[in-house]
Amino acid sequence: MAYTRGNLAVQPKRKEEADRLYRQKTKVVTRRMVLPLQEKLLYMLTLGVCVLVAAALIWRYVHIYDLNKQAQELDQHISTAKKQIANYQMEKQNLEQTVAQRAKENLGFVAPDENKTIYIAEKKDN
Repeated sequence: MAYTRGNLAVQPKRKEEADRLYRQKTKVVTRRMVLPLQEKLLYMLTLGVCVLVAAALIWRYVHIYDLNKQAQELDQHISTAKKQIANYQMEKQNLEQTVAQRAKENLGFVAPDENKTIYIAEKKDN
């Protein structure tokens, strides 16, 4: 830089060139760097490992969800079976209470006295 009267801040005016025949243009071209093959393979391998780990985790969660669903269905089946068992036991008790009465009415059943002993003769097979 040239000194202009002792001041560096002032720049001298440039001379304008007389009538150029052509105007010079500059164009900036940017080239993208292509990744080397080894680096591409490394990235693809890393991505593949991540996908495999994610798939394994998702599969495990799906398996756990399925087991929980099966357990809930079994609990429902058990509860319905317990209700049916309770109903059948009540029906059994009702039938046991009415068996003697129905036998007396329809078949002429006579209940033996509690004090009498019943003897049954043995059958001998030849």
